[in-house]
Amino acid sequence: METDIGIVAVDLYFIGVETRVPLKFGPETLTSVICARTAMTVTADDGKTARGWGETPLSVQWAWPGGISYADRCETMQRFCKMLAEQWARFEKKGHPMELGSFFLESALPDLLEKLNSDRAEPMPYLAALVCCSAFDIALHDAYGRLLGRDIYATYTAEFMNTDLAGLIEPASGSAVSFEGKYPVDFLDLPAPRRLPAWHLVGGKDLLDESELTGKEPDEGYPVLLGDWIERDGLMCLKVKLRGSDALWDYDRLVKVGHIAISKGVLWLTSDFNCTVTDPEYVNDILDRLIVEHPRIYQMILYVEQPFPYDLEANRIDVHSVSARKPLFMDESAHDWKLIRLGRTLGWTGVALKTCKTQTGAILSLCWAKAHGMTLMVQDLTNPMLAQIPHVRLAAHAGTIMGVETNAMQFYPAASAPEQAVHPGLYRRRDGQVDLSTLTGPGFGYRLEEMKRDLPAIAARVEK
Repeated sequence: METDIGIVAVDLYFIGVETRVPLKFGPETLTSVICARTAMTVTADDGKTARGWGETPLSVQWAWPGGISYADRCETMQRFCKMLAEQWARFEKKGHPMELGSFFLESALPDLLEKLNSDRAEPMPYLAALVCCSAFDIALHDAYGRLLGRDIYATYTAEFMNTDLAGLIEPASGSAVSFEGKYPVDFLDLPAPRRLPAWHLVGGKDLLDESELTGKEPDEGYPVLLGDWIERDGLMCLKVKLRGSDALWDYDRLVKVGHIAISKGVLWLTSDFNCTVTDPEYVNDILDRLIVEHPRIYQMILYVEQPFPYDLEANRIDVHSVSARKPLFMDESAHDWKLIRLGRTLGWTGVALKTCKTQTGAILSLCWAKAHGMTLMVQDLTNPMLAQIPHVRLAAHAGTIMGVETNAMQFYPAASAPEQAVHPGLYRRRDGQVDLSTLTGPGFGYRLEEMKRDLPAIAARVEK
C-alpha cells in the first residue's frame, strides 16, 4: 500500500526513576526503575518521514525474577535494548505497524534473544525481551499515526493494513471462529470512552491503617494509608497483592483490605497471587473460606489474577476449578495469542493485557481473546511518564471487565510532572477515574511537543 512504512532511524534513552515507597514483586522489592524511551523515524514511499515515541519501565523484578543479582539483570536488559535499537534500525521490511511488529516478534526477537543468551549462565527470559522490545514497537505505531496525521487506532483497518487478521493469528482448533476478512477494528470499542474506572494497587508492603505506622513514612503530600488513598482519589477498585506462599497471610490480607474497602464505599476487589501458586486448591481454599466467613468480600472480588507460574508451557496446570469460582485472568504467562490459546484449554477465562508486551502483541491478543469469548483487563507495569498514555488508550479500546489498573501515581508521582502538566487527568485519579480527554492529535495523542522534559544523554542512535 502507498501508506506502508519502513524504518530509517532509532534513538534510545534511559531515564532513572526512584520510588517514594517500595513496591513488592513476589520475593523481590522495587525501589527504583530504569525506563527505556525510544524514538523511531519512519518513511513512506513518497519520501515523507515522521518520528514516533515509545516508552516502558524495565521492571526487572517483574520481567525477570531470578537468582542472579538485580544489577546483572538490569544491565542485561539495557544491553538488550541497545541490541534492539540496532535490529529495528536495520529492519528491511515495509508495511503497516501490525504487520511489521508481528513479523519482528515472530522472527527477529527470538533470534536476537538467542544471541544474547548464547554466553549467559542464566538466560534472560522471553518476557524480559518483550518488555525491552515494547518501547520500540510502541514508537513504531506512534510514528505511523504521525506520518498519516491520524489516531493510531483509526489505522487498524482494511484501508491501511495489507493483510487481515487471518494472516497474523489462528483460531483455536475445532472452533467456529474465523479471522478471514476481520481486522483489529472489528474487536475494538469505538468510540472509546474518555474516562475509565481506575484500579489502585494495594502492595504487599503498603500500610493499611494507623497501627502500621512507624514514623519513617514519606511526608511529601501524598497519602500513606489505604483509607486516605481511597478518600483522596475517590477509589472504587482495589487490586490486592498477595504472597501465594502463605495462605493464612493471604486470607487475612484480603479480609483486612476488604473491611477497609467496605467501610469506605469501594465496590470491587481483585486478588493477585504473584505467580507463586502451584496447586489450584491453594486459591480454592481461600475463596471457599471467604464465601462462608465473609460473603460480601467474596462477592466484591471481580476476578483472580495469575496465581500460577509464568511459564505456562512448562506448568500446564488445569485451573478449571478456580475459574469455576471466579473469572481467572492470565497476566505474566500471556506473552502472546498462542499462549492465550493454550491457557484457554487449561481453564483460564480472561486475559490481562499489557502494552509492555508490545502494542502489536496486545492488539493481536485482544482480538484472539475476544473472538473466543474471553474477558479482558488491562494491567499496569507501574507506568510513569509517556508509558502511561498507550497503556490507558489500550484499556479504553479493549472493553475491559472494569476500567484500567493505574498506579504510577502511588509509587513515583513526581516522575511524571512534565506529562501531568499537559494531561492532568491521566496522572491523578479523581472520582475513582482517569480522564483521557486531553489526548488528541496523531499517533497516541501524546502532545509531546508541549511537555517540558529534558532527556538524558542518548544511549544509542542508529541510522539505516
